[in-house]
Amino acid sequence: MKIITRYLLKEITVNVLLITLALIAMFSFFDLIQELESLGQGNYGLGKVILFVMLSAPGHIYDVMPVAVLVGCMYSLGQLARHSELVVLRVSGISLYSLATTLLKVGLIFTLITFLIGELITPLSEKMAQRLRIRATDSVIVQDFMSGLWVKDGRSFVNVEEVLADTTLLNIHIYEFDNQFNLRTVSHAEKGLFEDDQWHLKSVSQTHFEKDNNYVKHLDKATWRSLIRPELLNVLLVLPEKMSAWDLYAYIDHLSINKQKTTRYEMALWAKLVYPLASLVMVILALPFAFIQQRATGASTKIFIGIMLGVLYQILNRTFVHLGLLNDWAPAFSAITPTALFLLAGLAMLRQIDRR
Repeated sequence: MKIITRYLLKEITVNVLLITLALIAMFSFFDLIQELESLGQGNYGLGKVILFVMLSAPGHIYDVMPVAVLVGCMYSLGQLARHSELVVLRVSGISLYSLATTLLKVGLIFTLITFLIGELITPLSEKMAQRLRIRATDSVIVQDFMSGLWVKDGRSFVNVEEVLADTTLLNIHIYEFDNQFNLRTVSHAEKGLFEDDQWHLKSVSQTHFEKDNNYVKHLDKATWRSLIRPELLNVLLVLPEKMSAWDLYAYIDHLSINKQKTTRYEMALWAKLVYPLASLVMVILALPFAFIQQRATGASTKIFIGIMLGVLYQILNRTFVHLGLLNDWAPAFSAITPTALFLLAGLAMLRQIDRR
């Protein structure tokens, strides 16, 4: 059995890696075409465009891994079936479920790879890619409103007109309220830098509202202690789906403290925990196709079916996320359901094949 496991591991791993490489090359080509539209803005030259595309590649690897595992397994098992190697294995006394257990070991390798890429590499590479692009094109981080970024910080509301790639804040407006939600202070600073666990503001103007007296103070420098940290501002650089689970958890905690809606980020967190397991599910789903029309179904047909199933899985994932946000479903339900449906489909087909 160890020889069979090593043989299957070698065959499937090589094919999965080749398919992953092909998919990454395709997505990187699309990224290159898209980025060429920004070529020449600021100092965004061809070298930085290529570097941006390369830094974006780990994120694509994370996205396509389950599809690559599905297609790679279907192709590998299809080739084994075509040469009657699967028949030999079955005749030798290896049951369908024993074969599935062996394949799960292969799937576990890609599950770990997906998890490590999603947790350690993608968040860092995405952040570096976006900072590179922002600095080179002399632009600012994407903002929520035309007036800039709005953040709730305890009893204060903070408006930042621009956030630079190094998380420097420009044109900061701080509206402080008391326990009865009466406006007490409005502060404006031209610039804010985070050092020594606090923000250092420059060119500060403060308007104080009191019962009998309103007055304005002007300061060259001031310090501002806030729950807002540069790490939290990094959510503006990286999509929630490509953040690490730890960063998502920290941001959810920040939103919860400030009594803000966390559903979007909770769904992303659950997806980060569930998505790597999709590689295991795809292995189970691929196995029945090896025994369906072994002679009639060619390699190209199996690859096409695998790609279509992979696309369907991605569509279901996105659909359930949006439906969950619209209908306020439990984040765990929205994240788990597509993978669970594919797992049930794979197990049902395995049972049907085993009964024949």
